[in-house]
Amino acid sequence: MMSAEPRWRKPTRSANEGNCVEVADNLAGVVLVRDSKDRAGPALTFGPESWRTFVAATRLR
Repeated sequence: MMSAEPRWRKPTRSANEGNCVEVADNLAGVVLVRDSKDRAGPALTFGPESWRTFVAATRLR
């Protein structure tokens, strides 16, 4: 279900040391990424295909 408000989550492989990003992928047509230590700060905006490409390129093997 899509929502008008971002639903932020940390990646499953994130260490709980506070040095990570949060992702909101519940909005239509965009994926938002922000610094978990600066939740009031700016968020990067990706299109869904660009985000999938980025994740695939940086995935741990």
